Amino acid sequence: MAYLPAFGKIRLRLTGKGTDTKAIESAIEEKIKLLYPIVGKHIYGFDDEPPQSSLLKFLKEKNLSISTAESCTGGYLAHLITSISGASESYKGGIIAYSNEIKIDKLGVSKTDLQEHGAVSQQVVEQMALGACKTFNTESAIATSGIAGPTGGTEEKPVGTIWIAWAVNGKVSSELFHFTRNRENNIVRTSELAIIKLLLAMR
Repeated sequence: MAYLPAFGKIRLRLTGKGTDTKAIESAIEEKIKLLYPIVGKHIYGFDDEPPQSSLLKFLKEKNLSISTAESCTGGYLAHLITSISGASESYKGGIIAYSNEIKIDKLGVSKTDLQEHGAVSQQVVEQMALGACKTFNTESAIATSGIAGPTGGTEEKPVGTIWIAWAVNGKVSSELFHFTRNRENNIVRTSELAIIKLLLAMR
């Protein structure tokens, strides 16, 4: 078994050798079953399927809809979701809320919380996720807010400080991450991880 780390995820590649293809495939399936008690709750997909494809398949099976509210990812999260054919069956839309004004007016974020905690905070990102659900009338939503860099950081909130929130049926959860100073990497990593977080929470 090989460990193949990437942004926000690790691929586990199982390889077998021999001339009997069916026997090798059967042996690999048995080994996969042994992994479930160890990492089962963290598995979001198989083969080379991207997390957004796995999420959309799950949403379609459960007849659920999704929306997005993005700040630091600037639409990349929505891009990943809509890059999958048939995404419109579950994805209703998103808001790129770069300014506080849009967060307040379009997503219902508290002006007081923005002033007291800042845009990059648990309070704000959770309200963004819930606001997206309300705005687009969806059962689920993902929200991102952070400092992608390479500028804009402070001592309290350095570049790479990222909040991700996910809401499902009115319940919201969030998590704080500290990534790098590379803007592109932070955007990609945040977007993919946000999708994975929602998928695992819904399962």
